[in-house]
Amino acid sequence: MKQSLGFRIVIWVGIAVLLLWSLGPIYWTLASSVTPSNDFSARPIHFFPQNFTLNHFERLLGINVDRIGGVQVWAQFRSALFNSIVASLAATVACVAIAAFGGYAFTRLSFPGRRVLFIAVVATLAIPGYAVLIPLYRLMIGMHLVDTFVGITLIYISAYLPLTLWLMRSVFESLPLSLEEAAQIDGAGRLYIFFRIVLPLVGPGLTAAAILTFLGAWGQYLVPLVFSPVATKPLTVLVPEFATKNFIDYGLITAAGSIAIVVPALVVIFLNRYLVTGLLAGSAR
Repeated sequence: MKQSLGFRIVIWVGIAVLLLWSLGPIYWTLASSVTPSNDFSARPIHFFPQNFTLNHFERLLGINVDRIGGVQVWAQFRSALFNSIVASLAATVACVAIAAFGGYAFTRLSFPGRRVLFIAVVATLAIPGYAVLIPLYRLMIGMHLVDTFVGITLIYISAYLPLTLWLMRSVFESLPLSLEEAAQIDGAGRLYIFFRIVLPLVGPGLTAAAILTFLGAWGQYLVPLVFSPVATKPLTVLVPEFATKNFIDYGLITAAGSIAIVVPALVVIFLNRYLVTGLLAGSAR
């Protein structure tokens, strides 16, 4: 059926609004990061930088030495960037590994309470993080895991494991059981089948689970604000600290935000097809 002109106009207007809503803040951040500080208060507001400068990035990366509150910016930024990478990668590796073993066990192994246990784990997705924040904080204090990589990684695992486990279970269920049965007839053991036959086939699912976990952990703010306030402070907590009571350094905020955007943007750009393939892997059975 041929679409009317009015319908196509509505579709294109909707797409334009969606793109503006999604890409507008990113563009404004990038544009502001190369705008001189004096131009932030200029009127009227210019949507394109009238003057170009890399001063904010130089200050942030320690090329042009500058101090905020007596603390060198580059040292803080370097530490926060390292903390973000370590915490996100640790949570991603742990979540994917546990979800791979767990998803396979829930799919292929028979044990008492298998269905009930899986439903209980996935049901935790419906529990708001704010509801368990205080008891979780008391628990982490008692275990001396506040402001440690182990503590923040465990919290990320508890947050993203149900989703990745659900995804991997669907992926394993989409695989034909005949492949494993044929390998068993040839004398292959369970672990050999899992590592040499099954895992290579669920590569897209593993990649999708890794991407979802990494992006979720990278963008967390409230959890690291509470559980990683100093030694393991990530970028999401550091950037707002450039806004103090008496002064807001828009240049440093936007420059740090621009660099923080690069990592997840590269992940999505280069691994997007694996994400789509992985998410669709369990749709056909």
